[in-house]
Amino acid sequence: MASHGLRNLGRSGLRVSPLCLGAMNFGNEQFGCDEKTSIDVIHAYLDAGHNFIDTANVYSATRSETIVGKAVRDRRDSVVIATKASSPLGPGPFDSGSSRKHVVKACEDSLRRLGTDYIDLYQMHRYDESTPLEETLSTLNDLVRQGKVRYIGVSNWTASQIVEACLMIAAKGWEPLVSLQPQYSILARDIEVEILPSCLKFGLGVIPWSPLAGGMLTGKYKPGEEPQAGTRFAAPGPFQRVWRTRSLSERNHAIVAVVLDEARRLNVSSIALALAWNLARPGVVSPIIGPKTVAQLRDNLAALDVELPADAVERIDAESEPHLPYPHDFMRMARQMAAMMVQQNAPAGR
Repeated sequence: MASHGLRNLGRSGLRVSPLCLGAMNFGNEQFGCDEKTSIDVIHAYLDAGHNFIDTANVYSATRSETIVGKAVRDRRDSVVIATKASSPLGPGPFDSGSSRKHVVKACEDSLRRLGTDYIDLYQMHRYDESTPLEETLSTLNDLVRQGKVRYIGVSNWTASQIVEACLMIAAKGWEPLVSLQPQYSILARDIEVEILPSCLKFGLGVIPWSPLAGGMLTGKYKPGEEPQAGTRFAAPGPFQRVWRTRSLSERNHAIVAVVLDEARRLNVSSIALALAWNLARPGVVSPIIGPKTVAQLRDNLAALDVELPADAVERIDAESEPHLPYPHDFMRMARQMAAMMVQQNAPAGR
């Protein structure tokens, strides 16, 4: 039986559930669910003994934060609310980014929509090349000191950006980053090359988004078939089109076939298998799930009762091995050659 207990988020004392409830679907008219269904899902998640909800000011054009605030109003202190800023909310120069002017206003607006005095985990949704890093980090430090934010994290940052931020924070004595929210699934393992090692080195807990690869790992997208209406890849918009093109590749369909085969062999759902795989990766604290119904929520939570055997993990890992850029590919080849030489020179009979 897998553990359902709370996990520390990075090196912080913030303890969160092993599956985080993502709120991107809530209030989304294109591929999500309405307000009543959203609140039902939130209440079912909390009633099941879980405590971690992730949203962002841009989700459903700010409606997601409002819905989350309504749903947790009567039990705010027992819930860990994470939200994000810096993605564009409008065309104006201060409607996005990580400048002090934008972040302070974005935080105050999120507090108002959530109906709360504080945000448990406040994250920069993307890196802002146009704002000095010191300005962003000092602003986040001030928000913690003012009591508006309890912990801070980042999302979609590169390894070098994470390292630079952590070193600057240490030198200044500011509040540390406790988490990274990256894309990470069996189909998207790029963070294993440099980003995940950086998080492990500096103590950032990893909160993967899209651990089911936008639904690809459920097996609902078939090779050669158009996505069904109401699914994420069928939704309009440039982000969805690009994500769809990248996801519905021949390689990904081959990996999904292995996942489905292993799920049948182990008599578990592909959803539970994919989430259990993600939960067991080094540094991962709480993958973000995105159910649109209470029934889907239960299917996701079933992953907490799954422990994958080593041979299943090995087969999945071998099929989905991430591409290694130079010098990582060169060093892997060197390690393989060294291992072969050791094996060839080993005394007979050993």
